[in-house]
Amino acid sequence: MSSTEKIRDRVQEAYTAAVKSPGSGCCSETSCCRGDVEQKGVAAKAAGYSAEELATLPKDTVVNSFGCGNPVAFADVEEGETVLDLGSGAGIDLLLAAQKVGPSGRVIGVDMTDEMIDRARMAIASAGADNVEVRKGIIENLPVEDNSVDLVISNCVINLSPEKDKVFAEIQRVLKPGGRMRVSDIVVERLPSWMRSIPSVYESCVGGAISEAEYLGGLRAAGLEEAEVSERLVYEIDQIANLVLSELPSWWKSAIKTLRLTGPVRWLARSVAGKVWSAKFLARKSPAAAARAVA
Repeated sequence: MSSTEKIRDRVQEAYTAAVKSPGSGCCSETSCCRGDVEQKGVAAKAAGYSAEELATLPKDTVVNSFGCGNPVAFADVEEGETVLDLGSGAGIDLLLAAQKVGPSGRVIGVDMTDEMIDRARMAIASAGADNVEVRKGIIENLPVEDNSVDLVISNCVINLSPEKDKVFAEIQRVLKPGGRMRVSDIVVERLPSWMRSIPSVYESCVGGAISEAEYLGGLRAAGLEEAEVSERLVYEIDQIANLVLSELPSWWKSAIKTLRLTGPVRWLARSVAGKVWSAKFLARKSPAAAARAVA
């Protein structure tokens, strides 16, 4: 098995466990975006979802939200559009997008985890959203037709991919000429190797993240235009310390508690504070892409 396949299998196993036990996983209730808040659903609110939006969704969808932002909120979704969600998870962004595109629009989710797909389909049925479908697949090889999507969204997922260049190329492929991308994701700057080497940190959206400059460069290399970051949320020392503590193996946690080593963990967190943040990425496929393809 290749290293890419190993990473993908590990991520799949982690999110299968996460959906069965909400409160773990990327930007979940114990990860870097959580801080010290305990109650269910606060992670989704912290990621930019309004109380009004969450009130329209099935409770299970909100509890199983693992995102770091609300890409639908800044996507300017229009009625009648086709929206594609990469790594659609339990379906929170699918359902919000479905409300915006209306009955004449269409929303497609792609996820590789059976448990997530099952949860999303249950949420779709519960919400009575007949303009939404979920397909099983990987975001490096999307089960979606060329030039068929008006808008690609994704919520804290691309950072988990071991082949981000392929993801960016797939976004370019499936977008219609003039179509756009609106993605919330985690980026890092000069992250120490000790943190990247912890498997659970990769699964929590940090270990596999790239820099903001690399991310924008990857979008542009794939042929996407007007690539930019519209917003940033930099994580503080307490949030990073919470991530490290929550993602360590249980025996490490027990040892840290017994030996009162929380202080050193905070010291380590201080060394990476300001180097991890969530960013909102915008890009567009050139309207002239169709003409070039014909030529």
